[in-house]
Amino acid sequence: MEQQHHRRPRYKGTHPRKYSEKYKELQPEKYQAEVEKVLRSGHTPAGTHIPIMVEEILEFLQIQPGQTGLDATLGYGGHTRRMLERLQGQGHLYATDVDPIEIEKTRARLAALGYGPEILTVRRMNFADIDQVAPGEKFDFVLADLGVSSMQIDNPERGFTFKQDGPLDLRLDPTSGVPAARRLRELEEDELAALLTENSDEPYAARIAGAVQEAYRRGRPIDTTRQLAGIIEEALSFLPADQRKETVRKSCQRVFQALRIDVNSEFEVLYAFLDKLPGVLKPGGRAAVLTFHSGEDRLVKKAFQQFYRQGVFQEIARDVLRPSAEECRRNPRARSTKFRWAVRSEKEEEGRS
Repeated sequence: MEQQHHRRPRYKGTHPRKYSEKYKELQPEKYQAEVEKVLRSGHTPAGTHIPIMVEEILEFLQIQPGQTGLDATLGYGGHTRRMLERLQGQGHLYATDVDPIEIEKTRARLAALGYGPEILTVRRMNFADIDQVAPGEKFDFVLADLGVSSMQIDNPERGFTFKQDGPLDLRLDPTSGVPAARRLRELEEDELAALLTENSDEPYAARIAGAVQEAYRRGRPIDTTRQLAGIIEEALSFLPADQRKETVRKSCQRVFQALRIDVNSEFEVLYAFLDKLPGVLKPGGRAAVLTFHSGEDRLVKKAFQQFYRQGVFQEIARDVLRPSAEECRRNPRARSTKFRWAVRSEKEEEGRS
């Protein structure tokens, strides 16, 4: 049977702008030269993700062949692949993710590189349940990269970006929970203002919350990303013209972040992960965590300090580590990254008080 020919997506101008039109970037195996060109320009190719602080993480984890580890946030699998390389075919790596769309793509991508179930176990589950990943097993190393993957941010159908219109969803697992559009309608004005302040330190939280409620009173829908961005822009219309564009952009980022954290219960999930982390580490086991906003970093810092005082961790990062200026130049999405680490006490009997 003759295979049907499919035309490539057509777009206006000389370069594709919409996510769905970037057919070369979305097929990196077929158009490697195009992907390299995008990377050299300091951008992330559509549908992919550039892992952050890889060398620093590997240097700290000190992975040896034969060890057992956990990548608690699989994502695109960039960190996973480098950790698997360090195992040299000996030992085992477990990996978890809640995203049903991306997890299978990454599983297939790693399998094509030779990392099958004999050395890699991928499980679709929330990393709050790290004690259930491999019951009875303890890990030599654990990594948690708390950032949202570029594949999720760039795809307008997922609702993570305000730069293109799409459903206001923001769920990491779109098969469960409540989308952001519905959650937004459920919140009272004071509740929304508090949420924006607590989850993202939004300085104009009260104004934006008031504008959202006013829109609902007037019968205006806020069901898409651009509709919400438009409300934020209107709420900040009082600002001087020369400050407005950049301020609106930053407030949009913070509002979307705050809603994403709420919709996915990210702080509650992180609390559970940090509480269970010492219990899944072997004596001397190493844990690395990448955070991307101050709320996450505060939780990680506080938990690590508490376990250090209790003798559960024998060593923790005294200062937060940041990506180099060169890495931030190559990958602007690395700029907000903070890296903290901890080492489990060598003495198994040392417990938590």
